[in-house]
Amino acid sequence: MQAGITQDSTLNKLIMLFIFDKMETAMTESTLLDLCAYKNNWIDFTNSKQTLYELLENGFIYQCQPSDKDAEVLYDLTTEGRVCLNHFYARIPSSVRQIISDDIKKKRIEYRRRQDYVATYTKREDGSYDVILRIDETTKTTLKIELNVMSRNIAKYLERSWQSKAPLTYSKLEELLLDY
Repeated sequence: MQAGITQDSTLNKLIMLFIFDKMETAMTESTLLDLCAYKNNWIDFTNSKQTLYELLENGFIYQCQPSDKDAEVLYDLTTEGRVCLNHFYARIPSSVRQIISDDIKKKRIEYRRRQDYVATYTKREDGSYDVILRIDETTKTTLKIELNVMSRNIAKYLERSWQSKAPLTYSKLEELLLDY
């Protein structure tokens, strides 16, 4: 599938609604842009941004404000968005639907982890680094750990490894704190 498979804004909207439907969860703008433009070229970057804005403006998707002020805003389908997709589903070529479905089926967990397990770091005046590790859900932050580490290498390591270690970390903390 080539970049910007179509310049047809209606088809782009239907494709984006289809992606929301297949992901079965709210998504951040960065996750959506990664899916549409960066990794797959289903809709080019500029059209992806425009399509997201128009879907929001027309009430086909809505913004979910996360409980953590540092978390990215999430977007999800409205009832109107589902009805619209249902009515015009056949306008998306079956080959395009198949490519999107196959890709999302393979990578759904990867995208969810990238979106739900967030790690950031910032340098402090004293040369140390503050690292924030979070597990976010659609409406709440399940876990937030704030650490201060002495080097950028440690901060970068924690940021890189958080996605793979978050579930085990949460499980171990819960086990230790609740005396399972």
